[in-house]
Amino acid sequence: MHTTIAEIVRTIEPFDKLEQAHIAYTLTWIESGVPLCRVQKPAIPPQHLVSYFVLFDQIHQKLLLVDHKKAELWLPSGGHVEPGEHPQTTVVREALEELSIEATFLFPQPLLITVTETVGITAGHVDISLWYVLCGDSTQAMYYDTDEFYRIVWFPLEALPLDRSDPHMARFAMKLQAVL
Repeated sequence: MHTTIAEIVRTIEPFDKLEQAHIAYTLTWIESGVPLCRVQKPAIPPQHLVSYFVLFDQIHQKLLLVDHKKAELWLPSGGHVEPGEHPQTTVVREALEELSIEATFLFPQPLLITVTETVGITAGHVDISLWYVLCGDSTQAMYYDTDEFYRIVWFPLEALPLDRSDPHMARFAMKLQAVL
């Protein structure tokens, strides 16, 4: 899987110097041969791969974010990539588990990659996150995993809760708007 993940990372066109640095860092991490996936909760190994997926309603220009209990932030849905699992498969699995939906990818490859130290209840480890974009419809009723999330909200792109969100959310939204 190391080769597959490296190929995915190489497909990401960097949006800015920070993403360029995150791509270089991630490729070095992958090439080191260390385990890429979490094998024990909450953080073994202390740096591991995550697949985020952001539901995006193109018509209404809204993103679906979840009020995540453990992170104590508004985040995209998603989860840890399991050993031997393709990151797209993680998205498909997590979409069903967390939101009871089938994943329809707007783009086949991740739009963004980030390297972030976690906060909240399980703070202190590093998530290497691949940000996928899924097609969404903010007018449809949504179900969600109440064990993981307090609530879910469709936010207009111009009104994202950036003060209590992933530190890269603004960059993600700018990159999404730039590619559309």
